[in-house]
Amino acid sequence: MLGYSKILCALDLDKAASQLLTVAAALAKESDATLYVLHVARIPTRDMDVPLPFKAEPLWEKEARLFLEDLISGNTARQGRYEICVVSGLADLDIVRTATRLAIDLIVMGTHGRGGLKHLILGSVAEHVIREAPCPVLILRPEAGSLTRQ
Repeated sequence: MLGYSKILCALDLDKAASQLLTVAAALAKESDATLYVLHVARIPTRDMDVPLPFKAEPLWEKEARLFLEDLISGNTARQGRYEICVVSGLADLDIVRTATRLAIDLIVMGTHGRGGLKHLILGSVAEHVIREAPCPVLILRPEAGSLTRQ
């Protein structure tokens, strides 16, 4: 048993999401932990003038929640305890905030593996989370169609 009781799986809504969720679900099962599946939705540019906080669940959050529900229904994560979390904001900040608020024991997330100039311009969500997270962070990188440990 790994000893985790709360695992946060932070997902982009991309091709690697299913593989990343499978790894996080396996860790949660091994630890008998609750799996929190998080997506930080970016506010679409056309809606940037909407005052914050939003009074109701915005469309982009509803769409992300539906995507995650479909992803989980076709994944081993559905066999364990899980909770879907969707927030609007900035991924690097809101992953850490959510982990802190929920007293998470382990964060599992992917990285795009950008290097060089792209990394300098765009920064790294994973790098920020590793520096600021209140718990260990497992970073997985998609490589040749599968996730491998980095």
